[in-house]
Amino acid sequence: MDTGKTADAARPVAVREGSAGRALVEGGPGRPVTRRWAAVRTAVLTLFPLALLGAAFWIGRLVRPGADDWCFLPVVRDEGAAGMIAKFYLHDNGRVANALLVVGYGAFGVPGQQWYALVSGVVVVGVLWALTLAALGRAGLSAPRGVPLLVAATAAVIFLLATPDTYKTFYWPASSVSHTVSPVLACAAVIPLLRARSGRGRALASAVALVAGVFIGTLSEETSVVACVVLCAVLLLGFRAVPGPGPGSVRTRIWCAAAFAGIVIGTAVLYFSPGAHARRERFGADAGSMFGAEQLVAALRAFGEILVTVLTTWQYAGALAVGVLLGLSVRGGQWGPDGPLVRRPLPPVLAGVLVFLVSGCLCTVITYPVFGTGVVTAARVWGDFLLVYVLLLTGVGALLGRELRARRRGARTATAVAAVSVLTCAGLAVPLFRLGTEMQVRAEHWDRQDRSLRDGAARGAQVLPYTPVSVGRMLEPFGGHGRRVWPAQCVAEYYHLEKVTYSTRLP
Repeated sequence: MDTGKTADAARPVAVREGSAGRALVEGGPGRPVTRRWAAVRTAVLTLFPLALLGAAFWIGRLVRPGADDWCFLPVVRDEGAAGMIAKFYLHDNGRVANALLVVGYGAFGVPGQQWYALVSGVVVVGVLWALTLAALGRAGLSAPRGVPLLVAATAAVIFLLATPDTYKTFYWPASSVSHTVSPVLACAAVIPLLRARSGRGRALASAVALVAGVFIGTLSEETSVVACVVLCAVLLLGFRAVPGPGPGSVRTRIWCAAAFAGIVIGTAVLYFSPGAHARRERFGADAGSMFGAEQLVAALRAFGEILVTVLTTWQYAGALAVGVLLGLSVRGGQWGPDGPLVRRPLPPVLAGVLVFLVSGCLCTVITYPVFGTGVVTAARVWGDFLLVYVLLLTGVGALLGRELRARRRGARTATAVAAVSVLTCAGLAVPLFRLGTEMQVRAEHWDRQDRSLRDGAARGAQVLPYTPVSVGRMLEPFGGHGRRVWPAQCVAEYYHLEKVTYSTRLP
């Protein structure tokens, strides 16, 4: 395709746009003042999601250990990485890569918990930003400066914060590494393929896909399922996963095969581990019960309820809005009037919807034996397939933006979707700050009790009282008014005590 022709064809549209449209729709060289005004407006819009992310990172300093953290931290402290890997592989769940990530933040103790939100959030934004740039470059598209960052930051904010349980999704490291960071790492494995321009680069991309597949396979069963569904969609439906010049469909399929092989290897390591076997026995999650007719019906019903929650969460409209802004602003390559993305937009959109529905349903099926009907409210395990939803909405918005631009409606649309983007950030800020207040109270109580327990252990005490202090529906020792003991023994080990007893009053 002649990229120059498509770019030239787009220029008259931009010239006929009003000043508001030119501020976000840059279809040609335009005047210097217009381009500067476009950069200013893009920067202002980007400030909203970045400021919200900054606030979320700052609130992360209030995170304190809870639930599984009580059991992880003593092992990392006393036995190091080898002990943590052995715990996961031999006893807990078989997730070796998960154990490595737990060691990554657990080695720093409580500060590791507090820094986790900042580090993981920067990783999410960085990967989505790099993925946006790589996808645009591979398709031969160009976008005004700052727009890719706007897209990445908005998508990250929505993915991390637009859930019913932000604490467990974003702030609780034990959950985040398995269900929030893991799908983002899977996306990161695509970037080398999109950047590859030579045979050596494509070989390196396939090697990265193989290694990443093994890592994901031993990190998260749900992300592995989602990745396999995506790969199967590419391989079976025959779509070119990488548009534009460069590797053709055969080379793309080689990359998909490498990624698929890696996931199969990693999943086999996990599935046949003693830890995974023990976990299946604890929850009765064998293949017969998981895929029995009654269990499948219950899981499908649960996924239907999850869909209702997701589809009625209006903040996801922000992903669609920022996608429209992207579609209004990019030019060249396959975005021209004769490009395949414009001529045949329906097949990839339908494929994306199908991937989201199938992967979400399968994730619910494999988690149902553990959570039961509680999977409907366990939003922390939805992230594996919700990233697909966010990316799908962004892509659909980009196609819609291109169509609106072709119909010369870019100026009015740009203002409307920019307002939706800002409202999305405002809508996410309210529950975030409310959660921050709750975390502040919990941090003060936790620190007060932590000092008391450490002082008591230093005096030689072996049995001390413990008062549950929870946030975000986190499990704590003696939850349910003392009825649930777990993980009281882990707390005792954390403070070098023999036992902790239930107390209703903070020290």
